[in-house]
Amino acid sequence: MSSSFDSIWEDIYSKGNHLNLYPFDAVVSFLFNKQLRNIPRSQQNVIEVGCGAGNNLWFAAREGFNVSGIDASTSAINFAKHRFKQEKLLGNFDVGNFIELPYESCFFNFAIDRCAITHTDRSSIYKAVDEIYRVLKNEGLFLFCAFADSHSSASNGIYNKKSETIENIMAGTLTDVGQVSFLTFSDISDLFQSPKWEIIQLNLVESTDLKQPANNIQAEWRVIIKKVQI
Repeated sequence: MSSSFDSIWEDIYSKGNHLNLYPFDAVVSFLFNKQLRNIPRSQQNVIEVGCGAGNNLWFAAREGFNVSGIDASTSAINFAKHRFKQEKLLGNFDVGNFIELPYESCFFNFAIDRCAITHTDRSSIYKAVDEIYRVLKNEGLFLFCAFADSHSSASNGIYNKKSETIENIMAGTLTDVGQVSFLTFSDISDLFQSPKWEIIQLNLVESTDLKQPANNIQAEWRVIIKKVQI
């Protein structure tokens, strides 16, 4: 298992699981609220790291944005390509790693990570964020979603000291998804320090399922950050 890509995700996607069809609400809100009003959407470039089945980019492409997606799972990328072809949508999809993005510097207006980087080890998270900084245009915006340390699954697995991840999660909503880095408020602050980044919005979104015996908590950071030219 690579610390920057957990091979369990290829297994998950190849079996037809987690092949989401529709976008997540955080992504919809981000693009609609932060789109550039004075530039056609076809000239606004969007990259999603860990795009999976391409559901978020499917929405963005239908809305006229110029989209690219990268995921280490060949099965997920093939699914996304096939769906785009069937629906006659334009999009660029690559099989690759978050920590070495195959894109030119200062190209994208928007970057999206909807709880993908959070499935890597701590070192790879920093490398992935540095790569996103590189490929974003100056004043480009990054939607970063990651699981928070208050998530119930954070205390229901085995801690790997080397990778600083929780593995073998046995309870909560993140069972059977391999390694997860659960981030604290301090982690978010360290990842997005000035002068390179400016945090525009920082939300901790928590929900509790009171019908579960342990009152399972789903906890997720939703952060919008702007690249600052230095």
